Amino acid sequence: MEHRNTVEFEVTGEYALFSDPITRVGGEKFTYQVPTYEALKGILQSIYWKPTIIWVIDEVRIMNPIQTETKGVRPIKYYNDKNDLSYYTYLKDCRYQVRAHFIWNENRSELEADRNENKHHNIAKRMIERGGRRDIFLGTRECQGYVKPCTFGEGESAYDKIPELSFGMMYHGITYADEAYSEETKGNMCVRLWQVVMKSGVISFLPPWECIHRVVRKMNVKPFGTEQNNFSIIDEKEVI
Repeated sequence: MEHRNTVEFEVTGEYALFSDPITRVGGEKFTYQVPTYEALKGILQSIYWKPTIIWVIDEVRIMNPIQTETKGVRPIKYYNDKNDLSYYTYLKDCRYQVRAHFIWNENRSELEADRNENKHHNIAKRMIERGGRRDIFLGTRECQGYVKPCTFGEGESAYDKIPELSFGMMYHGITYADEAYSEETKGNMCVRLWQVVMKSGVISFLPPWECIHRVVRKMNVKPFGTEQNNFSIIDEKEVI
């Protein structure tokens, strides 16, 4: 389903690392085979974001064949300032088409005056054309990415002729207290999980409120004061 404030873009990168946060603690990192919802949402937030809106990722299309490459790295140890030896497994030659839209953040009633759909939609599209407001990363800081506008579904995908491919249970993302969508998620930080199925190269994401979620810990919402509120209601000069 395409929404009125839908945006579409293509993101590319030489390498990507979309890993489950649980697996990052031990030093060795291994990527998922496909992008996570949270990673794509982070890319959109680097392109354009305001606390007034919440980006919802609708679909991602895997354009290039899924390939991995393992590299030996020397990260800093957790318990001292000496180097360790680890192996990181990255995706390589990455190219994805993404379709998404935004909804209002109902937890931010103090920013209600900034709920101008046309303004946010037009700015987001301009920021996609310019490659984003901030640097784009595919999962981790060392994986530089690049974005440009596209028409979702155009071009040939390496998986167009594969009817269905399941990736099992995967990490979907984290719901923070300021994006709570139910009584259970209010005042908490929650982790979300879901079953991933790719059909003809396209993964259609469940929205956060339809995923399996587990409470991680209590969390307070940081309020925005009058000064920040005024700053968030920007005029066109800010994006020129």
